[in-house]
Amino acid sequence: MTTIPSPAEQYAASRSRTSHPRLQAFRSGLRFDLDPFQLASCASLEEGNSVLVAAPTGAGKTIVAEFAVFLAMQEPRAKVFYTAPMKALSNQKFQELVAEYGPESVGLLTGDTNVNAQARIVVMTTEVLRNMLYADSDLLTNLAFVIMDEVHYLADRFRGAVWEEVIIHLPQSVRMIALSATVSNAEEFGDWLQAVRGGTDVIVSEERPVPLEQHVLVKSKMIDLFDSSGLGQDHRVNPELVQLARSGQRSLGDRSSSRRRGSDRGSYLDRAQADAGRMDRSEIVRMLDGKHLLPAIFFIFSRVGCDQAVRQVLRAGVRLTDAREREEIRRIVDERCRTLLDEDLGVLGYFEWLDGLERGVAAHHAGLLPAFKEVVEELFQKKLVKAVFATETLALGINMPARTVVLDKLEKFNGEARVPITPGEYTQLTGRAGRRGIDVEGHSVIQWAQGLDPQAVASLASRRTYPLNSSFKPTYNMAVNLIDQFGRERTREVLESSFAQFQADRAVVDLARKVRQQEESLAGFATSMTCHLGDFADYSSIRRSLTALERGGDGVEHASRGERERRQRELQSLRKRLKAHSCHNCPEREQHARWAERWWKLTRETDVLSRQISSRTGAIARIFDRVTDVLLGYGYLENDEAGAVRLSESGRILRRIYADRDLLVAEALRQGIWSELDPAGLAAMACALVFEPRREEGLINERYLPRGTFMPALDRTHELWSRLDDLERDNKLPGSNPLALGLSLAMWKWARGGALTDVLAEAEMAAGDFVRWTKQTIDLLDQLSVVADDPVGRTARQAMDAVRRGIVAYSSVA
Repeated sequence: MTTIPSPAEQYAASRSRTSHPRLQAFRSGLRFDLDPFQLASCASLEEGNSVLVAAPTGAGKTIVAEFAVFLAMQEPRAKVFYTAPMKALSNQKFQELVAEYGPESVGLLTGDTNVNAQARIVVMTTEVLRNMLYADSDLLTNLAFVIMDEVHYLADRFRGAVWEEVIIHLPQSVRMIALSATVSNAEEFGDWLQAVRGGTDVIVSEERPVPLEQHVLVKSKMIDLFDSSGLGQDHRVNPELVQLARSGQRSLGDRSSSRRRGSDRGSYLDRAQADAGRMDRSEIVRMLDGKHLLPAIFFIFSRVGCDQAVRQVLRAGVRLTDAREREEIRRIVDERCRTLLDEDLGVLGYFEWLDGLERGVAAHHAGLLPAFKEVVEELFQKKLVKAVFATETLALGINMPARTVVLDKLEKFNGEARVPITPGEYTQLTGRAGRRGIDVEGHSVIQWAQGLDPQAVASLASRRTYPLNSSFKPTYNMAVNLIDQFGRERTREVLESSFAQFQADRAVVDLARKVRQQEESLAGFATSMTCHLGDFADYSSIRRSLTALERGGDGVEHASRGERERRQRELQSLRKRLKAHSCHNCPEREQHARWAERWWKLTRETDVLSRQISSRTGAIARIFDRVTDVLLGYGYLENDEAGAVRLSESGRILRRIYADRDLLVAEALRQGIWSELDPAGLAAMACALVFEPRREEGLINERYLPRGTFMPALDRTHELWSRLDDLERDNKLPGSNPLALGLSLAMWKWARGGALTDVLAEAEMAAGDFVRWTKQTIDLLDQLSVVADDPVGRTARQAMDAVRRGIVAYSSVA
């Protein structure tokens, strides 16, 4: 692993001017010079390696990806795929590459968007690339590079396995550029990449390109989190904050502050009691504006909180734009939103949203219409919107750097309880502060709250790394695809090369080392208990059995007569065997016995460790075996004449279904459960399969579900799900949740041409959420249109046309 910067790397980077001509040509076209980690990464690529680049948010990792694109374009017909975890990121990167290389050279594939797929540079979501690899797509011809942006997403418990699938199955001839946030186990991840991909350099930079100044906002005073007294102590928590926390915001005086700083900065302590309340958001915005610390992103872990914050700031009369900026904002909004229907503007909150934009204030969260989010991002990048109130989803890679990041709280609701944010989340959020080439330094501001622990905040701020742990697990679709390509035994070997198994094996290495050490001790104990008269281990075993039987006699008075007699006979037998044993008369018998007890105890501990090793070794392959058993039981796999496992005809349908409920979908098609559904009914059914309610949905009254053929089909689908769930649990697989019906009636109404106002009221859902779930519904319908025979295939195509209208058709991202 290479950690940047170091004198050796900086020396190597200085040589790249002559030893790496393509890198030099690339550098000559840039407006800025490259940092050492960028130079080292690009030089490694030119030398023919793959690279893992781990660096803080905003450090400039994407320049390495841009160099890979540059290298590909130097070679005739060479292609490069750029993968991103979210469609929003894919769209953003597509626009950037089109601006650089022209629309004829760049394509976009995001599941619901297909633009110029044959181009030499294609941007796509990671799932699209995974599906192409399984289908052995012709688009893979001449593929030279794959860029995996935000590769630390492989830790995501819902989608992370896709990243591992791609890494494992990419042809060895393809070089990979993996870009990651700074993770604490980059070396481990790099070792795995080296094992499965070959020549891979791991390049880690801990340096932020723009230094981050961290503050705590106590009422109207911004207090440095770390001591800046010039005493030379790095990451020492500001003692004034520690004193404030201990005092519970009572007036503390400013003697220590005044002595050290010779200023009135510490006088806030005298007024701590009066200043105990928190500033409202409009006051904070005005304060940051006055200190020239805008643009700023306020992270609020609630969509409702973001919207309320915008309204609060607007009610206070805050205006951050001048007349020229307002005119430019209106021009951009008119251009981006011209196709929205007039009758939809009210329900979308368009006019309130525009009012905020014109004043330089906006919200950014998943509930917003995707088009609105895109406009906010563009205006923020153009420095026209100056204050954005956002949920943490904004921190996931979208290019929206700010001068300042404000954290409303240091805890969030995870769906079950309020929990503290992790060091990794803190790093991602504050990583938005500091615009490279614009700001000399970035600022993070944490609002003071009663009970805030400055030491805990400092720990969050100091621990910039977090571990990358695999979330990989075999699925039904994965199993049939791999078996079709490699057969069952080879597939088991492939799965054992996953990062999940690699990490499990790393743990096994430590356990095995301990077992070896204990086995050496056992050998020593065995030597010490050796008796010249006979086998002392055998003698000790009899003695232990006798002791256990004697100690277990507490309840003998309650035993039956037969049980008491049987126990008595066993005791007599053991005592007889003990006295007859050759070691019984050894003069050193008790000394041997003490060593024997140690031997037995350590043997028991070693056996436990050995069982742990057995349970971890091949754990992924064992899950695959259970998945395979389910597929064999349902006939998606079958045995050929030689006894080898192969795909059945039904398995070939399952091979092309990439939904989370892949087996349920395949089995419903095979049984013809959805054959009587009309387009709106099939759209409602597909929605029930993909929808995941944000909170516990509870039971849905049947009168709130579509009429006609939908209910009988739903009953049969739910019965099928129940049987599959029982079978999965019988095979020690986790099973799945029941169908979620909370959005089905709204989707049914939308597919039948219902008005947006009525549909959103029925869904009790924000427009952005509705669009996102509709896009996922369309994605499943698209798969059905390909794999299902008529009438379901035909109905699926009609359903897609029915729901892809209005704001759904207009929105470019989901």
